[in-house]
Parts: sequence; structure tokens; C-alpha cells
Amino acid sequence: MATNKDPIQIFHWHHTKHSLARLAGLFSLLFMLSGCQTALSPGQVTTAFWEAMVQGDPEAARKHATRETKQLVTRQQNLEGASLKTGAAVIDGPNAKVATVITLKKPESDKVLSFDTVLSKENDLWKVDYQQTLDNLSILPFGEIFKSLRAIGDAINKELEQQIPLFEKQIRTFSEELIRQLDEFRRQLEKARPPEKQQPPPGVI
Repeated sequence: MATNKDPIQIFHWHHTKHSLARLAGLFSLLFMLSGCQTALSPGQVTTAFWEAMVQGDPEAARKHATRETKQLVTRQQNLEGASLKTGAAVIDGPNAKVATVITLKKPESDKVLSFDTVLSKENDLWKVDYQQTLDNLSILPFGEIFKSLRAIGDAINKELEQQIPLFEKQIRTFSEELIRQLDEFRRQLEKARPPEKQQPPPGVI
């Protein structure tokens, strides 16, 4: 015996099925959009990385750095407030380079740093290789550190220059003392040497 289905139930079932399909499609669209937002291009990653550094937010910058180099990313005060420009990206398989120009803002003058930001792929996402990027910098954007190192080197050189006359005097004194001791040693040897045995005159037996 055939049973008649309630038209209301049939309508409700079709409506629910259609809603679920629309909901699944919406989730798929959101997932795709989310994937597009996270899979940034090398240029976008470079911009996000250096903008975070310019804003004094190394924590945000580390999110765009490789696992091996993110610990090198620290706050650099002389970068803060700088202007940033990025240029063409060159992609070579899992590696990429992005032309980068940073203009440092200093009271005395503006210094322009032009270099390539190096990126590598990790889990299909572009990340900044901070170590190689630092190696590419013609003038590292951490001037205060290098100024300090240069100042230390200059101070050491100056100290050495001041000490050179003292070193020369010490060497001269040491040489004179060594010569005196060698002469004394030679005299002692001569005194300790036994006298030579005299030969008898000819014809004496």
C-alpha cells in the first residue's frame, strides 16, 4: 500500500537540503578567500615584513620570517619612521628576491638603503630569509650597533698608537739587556775555560 508523503514535509526537506548546499558553498568560498589572503606574494610578504620593522613591531615581522632566521629579527630604532618602497620580484623556484629601498629618517640627513630582500618558501608560504637579507645589505640598517663597533675599533687603534712608543722602548731595553747578558755569559765561559797546555821548546825531550 502506497503512502502519501506530506507536502509540507517534502517542502521542508527540499528547503533544508538547499540551505545546506548553500551553506557548504559559502564555507568553501570563505575558505578560498582565506587561502588567498594568507598565500601572499613575495612582494606582499616583503612589504608586510619591513612595514612591521618600520613600525617598531618585530613580533609582527617575525611572522613573515623563516623559522631559522626569525630569532634574528629584533627591534631596530633607527628603522622606525623610515619610508619603504619595494620593486620587482624575481622568483627562482622556492627562492625569491624583491628589490627593496628604505629611506632612514635621521635629524642630520636621510640615508637610502637599497638591497634585495631574500625569501624562501616554507609550507607553500613565502617567508623572509633575514640572514641572507642582511648579507645583501650594502649598508646595514643597524647603524648604531656598527657605529659602536667602529668606535671601539677606533679606540683600540688609538690606544695601540699610543702604546707603540712604549713597546719600542721595551723592546729596545730588552734587546740591550739580552746583549749585556750574552756578553756576561761569554766572559764567564772564558774565565771557566782551562789554560792551554804549553808545548816544550824544540829539541827538549
